[in-house]
Amino acid sequence: MEIPKNSKTYELSSSILWFDDDGVLFSVPKPGIPPEMTREEILKEMERFRAITGEKKVCMIAESNSKSRPPDKSERDFIAEQINSVTKAMAIVTLSPVSRMIANLFFSLKPPSYPAKMFTEEKEAKEWIKQYL
Repeated sequence: MEIPKNSKTYELSSSILWFDDDGVLFSVPKPGIPPEMTREEILKEMERFRAITGEKKVCMIAESNSKSRPPDKSERDFIAEQINSVTKAMAIVTLSPVSRMIANLFFSLKPPSYPAKMFTEEKEAKEWIKQYL
């Protein structure tokens, strides 16, 4: 996914975010391996995320990072809880079989409380997520 030139962007430790004209939040990974984070660092990151979204749940289209590692169970549960608190619906865009496997594993072991679906194209993801706006 490419960041539109006229979009205001926000940086988190491992991703760049922006909103489109419909209010959908897009997320692309920064290059490289995502940093490992403590729970305290994750909570600080979530505070920044909530400030960006205005404390509202959002519809999100996220590009997966093929360099991510699968979280262990305690991390997975904690991360899922944090994501549940800010997500109305999520579309994940990935071309990488490894990223698809990690996302499928994450969602199968800790099913989200929001609609979530994987796609290979941003356009399909956007069409699907519109129903949740």
